[in-house]
Amino acid sequence: MIDVERVIAIHEVLIKRHGGSSVIRDINLLKSALERPFSCFGESEFYPTIEEKSAALLESIITNHPFIDGNKRIGYTLMRLLLMENQKDIRESKSEKYDFIIQIASGKINYIAILAWIRSKVITT
Repeated sequence: MIDVERVIAIHEVLIKRHGGSSVIRDINLLKSALERPFSCFGESEFYPTIEEKSAALLESIITNHPFIDGNKRIGYTLMRLLLMENQKDIRESKSEKYDFIIQIASGKINYIAILAWIRSKVITT
């Protein structure tokens, strides 16, 4: 599970660097987004691989919109941090990554497409 306080601190850094409001719109939506990748039924994880967890996290942060500003930035950052903590990362151009995130935010792609994109771009570090 990802610590809520850590996410808020990371969000603060991103807001200071890129601008916007650091206000949390809905703390429960943030907690829900952070819990989703680690949800399970008994011993069966809904998102067993790190790519699946990363896709669920990214989609939940962007679509739950827990912050007033910076949801796309924090969602992408958390996805990468989760991958990097597991010796993986995304290899793609900035413009491709930007387009990908905008597609999620505009509702053009769902979890399955997000997962497929991550799997096609992930590298082992």
